Amino acid sequence: MFKLLSTSGDQSIDLQLGHKLVVGRAVTSDVPIYDPTISRRHAEIVLTESGVRVTDLGSSNGTFLNGAKVTEAEAGANDVVTFGKVAFRVKEVTAPVARPQVVAPPAEFTSPRPGKGGVAAGTIVRQMPVSISGGVPAIVIDEPQGSSHLKVRADNLEERREKKLSLLLEVSKELSKQQELDRLLDKVVDFTFQIMNVDRVSILLLDGKSNELVPRISKSRTGDASAAKHVPQSIARKAVEERVAILSDNAAADERFKGKSILIQSVRSAMCTPLMGSDSKVLGILYVDNLTATHSFADEDLEFLIAFGGLTAVAIENSQLSERIRREALVRSNFERYFSPNIAQVIAQQQDGGRLPSEKRPVVVFFSDIRGFTPMSETMSPDDIARLLTEYFTEMVDKVFEHGGTLDKFMGDAIMALWGAPIAHADDADRAVQCALAQLTELEKLNRKWKEQGRTEVQIGIGINFGEVFAGNIGSDRRLEYTVIGDAVNTAYRLCGKAGSNEILISEPFYQQLKQKPAVEALEPIQVKGKAKKIPVYRVKR
Repeated sequence: MFKLLSTSGDQSIDLQLGHKLVVGRAVTSDVPIYDPTISRRHAEIVLTESGVRVTDLGSSNGTFLNGAKVTEAEAGANDVVTFGKVAFRVKEVTAPVARPQVVAPPAEFTSPRPGKGGVAAGTIVRQMPVSISGGVPAIVIDEPQGSSHLKVRADNLEERREKKLSLLLEVSKELSKQQELDRLLDKVVDFTFQIMNVDRVSILLLDGKSNELVPRISKSRTGDASAAKHVPQSIARKAVEERVAILSDNAAADERFKGKSILIQSVRSAMCTPLMGSDSKVLGILYVDNLTATHSFADEDLEFLIAFGGLTAVAIENSQLSERIRREALVRSNFERYFSPNIAQVIAQQQDGGRLPSEKRPVVVFFSDIRGFTPMSETMSPDDIARLLTEYFTEMVDKVFEHGGTLDKFMGDAIMALWGAPIAHADDADRAVQCALAQLTELEKLNRKWKEQGRTEVQIGIGINFGEVFAGNIGSDRRLEYTVIGDAVNTAYRLCGKAGSNEILISEPFYQQLKQKPAVEALEPIQVKGKAKKIPVYRVKR
């Protein structure tokens, strides 16, 4: 008895007397060898009483016995058989090769379970090696076989069914690698030409806003781009509206399709399948046709196109999901520095995420800064100043975000925050005053910690105003930032400057916006820069 063992030692071919095996690159070969010098059906081997008979099947790179090219020959012990550039040595074995044995499970899996009458808890029935697939090129052939336009060769229906399933599996694997939509659609069209004998292929996707089919990619086998730009609208509409796959033997004579585009383009045989998403939503269509032959396609072709379209739809949805996740992650990474995470997520999920509108709108403007920071910093080292501000800003900004505010900017030791832009809430004023109270509470905790560490304690002042401002992206071509400009901003800044240590001052317009008014103390109206008249001011009681 004999077997073949590759000279590299990583593959062996077990043989049974009289049983023919096909060696080739195709995934469905009896002995698949995934090497570029191997043809899809390279050679046939069979064990005889005296050796191994090798028959070349018309391979591109030939079959060799001990270095000599052969069409058919018999190899004996220690002879070298080479398929393309992959060599095997004939080895003599003393007994027939046994079939793979059931692997005995460990004792802990075979011990009887209580109450189960000795049934094993788990048993490995069979172990089989998993090899790398040969890909789409290993399955398809140069020309279709029989009446079908699928380029799949098989000796019987069962083998053909298996090869079609293998082909769809390989297509699915390849499409899953494509995350960018344009490249994915290009791959789908290339696969269609590779698998089916058609003249033109087009993919149209449904626009979510206009509900119109938009051409995304069209190709002609002849390379005539102008002839591949148009899909007969009567066929496309029927596929989308009725959610049916269509096969027309003679589109020009088909009573269902009387569109001028069919006659103009000389369409003879055509197939079209809707691309159905996971929620039964039509994503678009996949269309193929032949321009010269009527009665060109078989039912098998339409069935395969439907299955192929299903894989394409899944790949399109995955591509769109990947793009949305990537875009949302990018937007969130840009905006979470300025907006609370929930607001950043809302912006990211918008159709034009990352493009905030420029407009006039009423907002709450909030300023807080450290009292006496300049003289205090003169007694501290740069490292101590940076450490203090980092700890302080971290806690204060967290409070802004917790209450749904937007961080506009840092101004030295001051914080400017907004409520009402870019997203407004009915209780923005209440959120802002609650944030101010929360900041003072958090500051007390920080001061206790700093005092225990022998570090400098700080006090802050807070000013809040409400009014109409211009909100939008402002800056240069090199740098833009979302901010607000207007008199309401200046007033809030002046109120913050007038506030004493750990004091919250609010304006009359802001006070009127509060739905749940806190306890306040009316102060004497104050004069602020830029205002001819003094303005009413309230101090929020804690």
